[in-house]
Amino acid sequence: MNRHYVVTGGAGFIGSAIVRSLLREGAGKVLVIDNLLTGRESNLDEVRASIDFQRADICNYQEIAPLIAGAAVVFHEAAIPSVPRSIDDPVPSHEVNIDGTFNVLRAARAGGVGRVVYAASSSAYGDTEVLPKVESMKPSPKSPYALQKLVGEYYAGIFAGVYGLETVSLRYFNVYGPRQDPSSPYSGVLSLFMKAVLERKSPTLFGDGEQSRDFTYVEDVAALNLKAARAPHVSGNVYNAGNGDRITLNQAWQLLQRIEGAGIPALYGPPRAGDVRDSQADTTAAVRDLGHNPQFSFEAGMRLTLDWYRNSR
Repeated sequence: MNRHYVVTGGAGFIGSAIVRSLLREGAGKVLVIDNLLTGRESNLDEVRASIDFQRADICNYQEIAPLIAGAAVVFHEAAIPSVPRSIDDPVPSHEVNIDGTFNVLRAARAGGVGRVVYAASSSAYGDTEVLPKVESMKPSPKSPYALQKLVGEYYAGIFAGVYGLETVSLRYFNVYGPRQDPSSPYSGVLSLFMKAVLERKSPTLFGDGEQSRDFTYVEDVAALNLKAARAPHVSGNVYNAGNGDRITLNQAWQLLQRIEGAGIPALYGPPRAGDVRDSQADTTAAVRDLGHNPQFSFEAGMRLTLDWYRNSR
C-alpha cells in the first residue's frame, strides 16, 4: 500500500507549515483533512497541486477513518485554538478538541497508522510559579481549552500504552509566523501586533503588558513535528515545543516599532480571564530525545513574519 502522511487541520497556520515541510523533505503523498472552520485553503495555494486536500470534519468518524487508514504518520493539528473562545463558547471547542481528537486516535489505531504526532498545548501548565516549565510538572489548566488539550494528550498516552499506537505529544508555546490570521478577536497577540504596526494603530494589551511568553517561530515548530515523527523510543511521551526564552508583550511591541521605525504607544485594558502570566519552556527533553534545534531568533522570526504580513495585505 502507498503509505502517506496525513495532516489534520492542514489548511491552518501551523498545519500548512507542516505540509510544506513534508513536501520540502520529499514526502510522496500528503493528505490534508480540514473543514475550513479556522483554516484557509489559500494557506496551501503554492502546494495545492502536490497534495490531496479533503474537506472533512474530525468530529465525523466515518468521514475521516478511510482518509487516515494506512498513513505512515498523522500530524494532528485540527483544533479550535483559543483560550478566550473556549471560555465564551465551550461546546464546539470541547467537541473538536476532545471528541475530534479521540476520533483521530481511534481511526489511526483501526487503520494501522505508524505514529500520531499530536499538537498539545503549554496552556496545560497553567500558572505554575516555577519557570521554565518542565514536562514532569503537575498540570494545572485554567481554561476549557487548556483542559481539552490536556485530555487529548492523556488520550494519546492511553492509546500508546493500552493499544500500542505510537503517539508523541508536543506542547506548543505561543507559535507565531506567516499565515496566522489577525482578523479574529481570538487571534494570537503577535498577529494583532503585526496588523497594528502596519496600520500605524495602537494595539490593546490586556493587563500591564509585562506578561511573558516563549514565542516560537512556526518553521521551528514544523521542523520539530517532523523530528517527532521519526525519533525512536519516544512513543507515549510529551515534549515541550518552545524556544526556552521568554519575551514580554511590551518587549515584543517595542521590537516591532524599532523594526518599522514607528513610535506608537500601546493601549492597556483589563487582564483576560484564563490568561497565564508567564510561560517559558524547558527544552532539555526535546533537544535530547528529538534533536530539537530552533533556528530562528525572536527578532529574525518577527522580521520574516512582518515582511509576510506587509506583502500579503
